Amino acid sequence: MSASTATARANRAIHTGGRSPEELREIVSHWGAELELAPAETIIEWAAATFGERFCITSSMGDAVLAHLAAKVVPGVDVVFLDTGYHFVETIGTRDAVAATLDVNLITITPVQSVAEQDAAYGQDLYRTDPDLCCRLRKVQPLQDSLAGYDAWATGLRRAETHNRVIAPVVGWDAKKGKVKVSPIARWSDEQVEQYIVENGVLVNPLVYDGYPSIGCEPCTRRVAPGEDPRSGRWAGTGKTECGIHT
Repeated sequence: MSASTATARANRAIHTGGRSPEELREIVSHWGAELELAPAETIIEWAAATFGERFCITSSMGDAVLAHLAAKVVPGVDVVFLDTGYHFVETIGTRDAVAATLDVNLITITPVQSVAEQDAAYGQDLYRTDPDLCCRLRKVQPLQDSLAGYDAWATGLRRAETHNRVIAPVVGWDAKKGKVKVSPIARWSDEQVEQYIVENGVLVNPLVYDGYPSIGCEPCTRRVAPGEDPRSGRWAGTGKTECGIHT
């Protein structure tokens, strides 16, 4: 299916207001299989045409691949970045560079409590004493709240990243959030990502080239040795593998 065909079909489904969960699930049911093998650009184009202003991109700023793809297809698209208060300075710098160089509307969201306020309420360094609660307060809930005005959100989730993500659909239903979850590059391999970055001069968080192939909050991320699982540097030694956004 070509991009123009996807747009022509999806234009009939444009909706200015929020759809009901039933309507959204019906969209997933109809389009999920049809878009499974479509190019990433086609998937983004379909989502933007289908959901209009109620569609956004989310990015953790490990790289700007998804934001770059979206900017080409949907100039001015909302790109939501979650500032947990614990990010590496390089991650914040990557966010600022994306906002300055790509045709996107960069939206930074923050948790209800500052790090100091969270320390006062739950004890210092909650990420050590209860990492699941820390992630819930600083990542999961803020993102949930920020997506209230959207019917669909796109992520850079890829099946090649972890065993937990192998079944991630290109277009799926996120029951916890009540949203359509779009993963345009779900089928991309590490090699495809690298090729796209090189061919398009895409911004990459400099930490990626300094031993951090998977980047989260600074206190919970360590360098990964050659040959180790790329995500083994996240929450090392805790048994935790996901923050909860994608589970």
